[in-house]
Amino acid sequence: MHDSVTESLNPAADLGSAATEKLTEVPGPRGETAPDAPLDPVQDSDLLRAARREPVRRTPVWFMRQAGRALPEYRKVRTGIPMLDACMRPDLVTEITLQPVRRYGVDAAVFYSDIVVPLKAIGVDVELVPNVGPVLANPVRDASGLDQIRPVDPETDLAAISEAVRQLVGELGPTPLIGFGGAPFTVASYLIEGGPSKNHEKTKAMMLGAPELFAELLDRLADLTAAFLRVQIGAGASVVQLFDSWAGALAPRDYERYVLPHSTKVLASVADLGVPRIHFGVGTGELLPLMAAAGADVVGVDWRVPLDEASRRIGPDYAVQGNLDPAVMFAPWPVIEAKVREVLADGAKTPGHIFNLGHGVTPDMDPDRLTRVVELVHEVSAR
Repeated sequence: MHDSVTESLNPAADLGSAATEKLTEVPGPRGETAPDAPLDPVQDSDLLRAARREPVRRTPVWFMRQAGRALPEYRKVRTGIPMLDACMRPDLVTEITLQPVRRYGVDAAVFYSDIVVPLKAIGVDVELVPNVGPVLANPVRDASGLDQIRPVDPETDLAAISEAVRQLVGELGPTPLIGFGGAPFTVASYLIEGGPSKNHEKTKAMMLGAPELFAELLDRLADLTAAFLRVQIGAGASVVQLFDSWAGALAPRDYERYVLPHSTKVLASVADLGVPRIHFGVGTGELLPLMAAAGADVVGVDWRVPLDEASRRIGPDYAVQGNLDPAVMFAPWPVIEAKVREVLADGAKTPGHIFNLGHGVTPDMDPDRLTRVVELVHEVSAR
């Protein structure tokens, strides 16, 4: 790889003085302060403050899938390198994670990885097929399929992940790094279906028809994701997000019975590490109170439910994240601006708000428009 991939950079230097403002106190848990303690710029960042439901200087903003996809510089460094291979190369992970921070001026970096990386790390035969998604060579259809899901050894299987996070934290300075992992249900859906699915027929058939097998699979995946998150936090990630992208395919009763205990296990596994936990799913408006109760500090909301209504459903003990419809980014700029202001107005009625899209950046989204959205969010929300 060209030397520029691993060139030392400090993208936070261009993010404005607010990110590095010197104060005399450092925030403690849930708004408490520790007088005369040395300032930790990451802990005092607007992202961490919003996640703790504390006053912010301006609404923090980042975008799911901001690392990659839409950026020409990403496509350049990824040329000829399969994504899952790139995810295990600390030099590439560092460069790709930093790219959107430099370009957009967002308030956080999100670790460049994929929810199936832990599966690949333990030897599961999975590939990310372009324009398709994760494809499994040996789907889990019976008890014998569980043999693929062995316990992970963080020091060997995830050594590259630790190294990449350490490199990133060193480059990011006061800019927080968000680590992430896939929720057991969503990862299980790929394992059971063998790839992406619109209706999740095989997944639901196992969940309802072979509940003990389903529970064992999700329990093993919960342990795998928990280890993946703990490695990222241990190496310096200051926030984590649990993606349950397909949980919205479930009725609340089924989610509560078959899925909630396993997501709770993941989020509980990192509770002792003291980092905010974001819980996100798509089409989960009816599940929001349950997803909050799983152990979230911040609940990610897609574009289908206004943020103030989402906050009403989950109660005052949680911040919210979201929720501009990604499709709006293809409308004329005056429409985008109006919708951004609408999201900010709804978010201002909640205990804490992190601005984001209601899902992720799409490959054909205009990067310059994302930059303008960040600037607009910061301008409109400045306190």
